[in-house]
Amino acid sequence: MAIIFVAARLLQVDYPWLGFVAAFAEAAMVGGLADWFAVTALFRHPLGLPIPHTAIIPRNKDRIGVNIAEFLEHNFITHEVLQDELRDVDFAGVSARWLADDANSRAVAERLVGTIPAIVNMIDDRDAAEFFRGALGSSLKDVRLAPILGQVLTVLVAGRQHVRLLQRVLGLVGHALEENRGYIRQKVHDHSPSWMPRMVDEKFFERLMNGIQSILDDMADEQGEWRARFHTAIEELIDDLQHSPEYEEKLRTLLANGLHHPLFREYVANVWTDIRARLQTAGTSPDSRLLARAQDALQVFAAALQENPAIRTKLNDWLRGFAITAIVERRSLIVAVVQRVIDKWDAETISQKLEQQVGSDLQFIRINGTLVGGVVGLVLYVASLALHS
Repeated sequence: MAIIFVAARLLQVDYPWLGFVAAFAEAAMVGGLADWFAVTALFRHPLGLPIPHTAIIPRNKDRIGVNIAEFLEHNFITHEVLQDELRDVDFAGVSARWLADDANSRAVAERLVGTIPAIVNMIDDRDAAEFFRGALGSSLKDVRLAPILGQVLTVLVAGRQHVRLLQRVLGLVGHALEENRGYIRQKVHDHSPSWMPRMVDEKFFERLMNGIQSILDDMADEQGEWRARFHTAIEELIDDLQHSPEYEEKLRTLLANGLHHPLFREYVANVWTDIRARLQTAGTSPDSRLLARAQDALQVFAAALQENPAIRTKLNDWLRGFAITAIVERRSLIVAVVQRVIDKWDAETISQKLEQQVGSDLQFIRINGTLVGGVVGLVLYVASLALHS
């Protein structure tokens, strides 16, 4: 515009119509310089001169950070905005379709199962065994053991399982006696007086074995007195278990002693060791049943979501509500991140970032200012000619 202005002024004497061109160019120079000054003043001091009210963005960097943060907080991260934006998002449907793919469900299952060894390795064996023992004791703390045992015996009696158990025990006792006849005979001889004839020992041994066998036979006889006594004893035991506080106290004492017994502690430790080994193997083996079951469970879950719109809708509502609540309640933390990042930028950095985001539009502002200024100057020149004519 400066070159056009100079050329038009020099040639205007010979070509009067160039006065219009000169007027346009002159005003265009003013408009272009004014817009250059205005745009430059936003980001830095024009020509490096500390002119008041220039370098607006660098001087107000902190205030800009606060304003941007507040703008985001009150205009974007609100319950109403998020509700409107997430209303049509089908979280459950998208997840179900994604999990339905074998590769995706396999990847998720591998991630889930793969974390097991790391978690297991973080647990101390003694702490785990103590936890299981304490958990068992806590779970049984409020349980009435005697009535439960009474109910178990009632079921056994109703199914005549107690008779089978008695017959099994009697059979084991009879077999044990027969297998150990020599040992019992020797014990009888050892405890007999030295002057006792051996024949008497033998007769005593035979009478003893026959007497014991007779008792076992009587107990095995379903119509015998021993069987009636056994039934009566079982019924009395069931009644005592269900109604007697004394039996409850005895069972609870036995349980407490058992939980603190070294054998039980060793058993629990062995159980945990076995569980740990199995979990580590399942977490590292690509062919583990746990991995296959986890993948199957994920695919069953995905299929159920796809086939049940009601469940999908409820799950979407829950996820949507959870996401909105979580974001809105923490929006101050979110915008604080924005503000902290802007605060860390120096004046030059924020100027460059904003100027780069606007990009070529800044150049068009200057060009438009030049053209608009030129048009205004041309209009004013024409109006001045009309007033002088």
